[in-house]
Amino acid sequence: MVWWELDSSEATIAELREYLRDESVDAFAQVEGLRLKLWIADEERNRWGAVYLWESEEAIGQPLPSRAREIIGKDPDFEEWFDLEASVEGAFARAELARRGAAFASA
Repeated sequence: MVWWELDSSEATIAELREYLRDESVDAFAQVEGLRLKLWIADEERNRWGAVYLWESEEAIGQPLPSRAREIIGKDPDFEEWFDLEASVEGAFARAELARRGAAFASA
């Protein structure tokens, strides 16, 4: 899990959403061993981040196709690793999870 406090950055959540639509989502869809990446935002607190779920510890060490640090202008304010204790997929109407969320709502 990583997140940035954006108050000290010139980047905005709207600009970062555009980056997701135009570049980042497609790039991360090709990352070997990445089971899931969720980009998260808190507009009220002006925060931006991501949660990753990896297939293995070996997959974690590879270079990632991200320009978030470059766009935001600094390293994340919070970066932490956790072990997955359990996972589940519940009952849902729409099977595809990719390309959902605020970044694609206005596209």
